[in-house]
Amino acid sequence: MSTDRTHRLWRQAALQVPRRRPRRRVATGRPRPLPPTARNHVWAYDFVFDRCANGQTLKCLTIIDEWTRECLAIDVAGGIRSGRVIEVLAQLVSIHGAPRYLRSDNGPEFVAAAILRWLMEARIDTALIDPGKPWQNATDDSFNGRFRDEHLSLQWFRNRVDAKVSIEQWRRHYNEVRPHSSLGYLTPDQFKGQHASLTGAIGAILQ
Repeated sequence: MSTDRTHRLWRQAALQVPRRRPRRRVATGRPRPLPPTARNHVWAYDFVFDRCANGQTLKCLTIIDEWTRECLAIDVAGGIRSGRVIEVLAQLVSIHGAPRYLRSDNGPEFVAAAILRWLMEARIDTALIDPGKPWQNATDDSFNGRFRDEHLSLQWFRNRVDAKVSIEQWRRHYNEVRPHSSLGYLTPDQFKGQHASLTGAIGAILQ
């Protein structure tokens, strides 16, 4: 049966099935950055979901520095929209400085006009991964897997407040105590300090 006849029968039967609307995505023609080469070169962020014992949902915004593997923040709430994402990013930029690139998927919280406008004003370039290719955000995806396996799957959160406290304690342990094989079995804090000392020594020599 031809397309025209199908359409005519659809109109005659007054069918109301809506046409599928394409998902809004941001163009990704801009070249993506190479693997990070320094602190604050590339940050990556994504969401992880869980549920408390009392039925409350947990939406966790994870933000990491790809070079140091440091978990900069895990924001925990029932729902996190673009305004909250901007608030968390602005706070991190005020503490650590702004990254050159911010890597993420094309989720609605990450491609919202408000976020893109804020990134432009902060002079931070986006590094959006291709749809359906989470491995392009491999560092943050790996972190989220460890976060789930080492904490979320092992803990019983009574409520959202309990979850926030417990997750923040785990984040600090991840940065300050847990060694990483990818960092030569240093913690992110040790690796960051070592890198800062080396950069300072090189700067002193050049002067």
